[in-house]
Amino acid sequence: MAALTVLAPVAGTVVALKDVDDPVFAGEIVGPGLAIEPDPVAGARVIAPVAGTVIKMHPHAFVLATDEGKGVLVHLGINTVQMGGEGFTLHAAEQDRVEPGQLLVEWDPAAVTASGRPAVCPVIALDADPQTVARLIEPGAVVTPEEPLFTIG
Repeated sequence: MAALTVLAPVAGTVVALKDVDDPVFAGEIVGPGLAIEPDPVAGARVIAPVAGTVIKMHPHAFVLATDEGKGVLVHLGINTVQMGGEGFTLHAAEQDRVEPGQLLVEWDPAAVTASGRPAVCPVIALDADPQTVARLIEPGAVVTPEEPLFTIG
């Protein structure tokens, strides 16, 4: 089976998971991946990083399952569940079929930061063996949506 390429869901600067201010993501407890510190303006549009079905859709996070059974989690900010959906506009629902690059959420990263929460966005290969995840871009690099971020082998 070919490796799955996971695209950057937001515009911003790539951050290593170990540098995310959340022990679950930093410790790769839900899986390996990378994070993106979103651009305050360009990072407002969040796209599907892979083709698949929306398994979970919350204002602050979503999970996509690919046809091959791989799961990808995108979490918009840290502790943003506490915002109760305020400032997030959903463009997809659970069970929707989505394609890479499709708009899924619009949000305001600057408002998240202003609320005292980190706006960093972990992009996680759910339950994947870290040995099967290969970075295609290094922390510190600036990415645009749809730019390849990592592969899941």
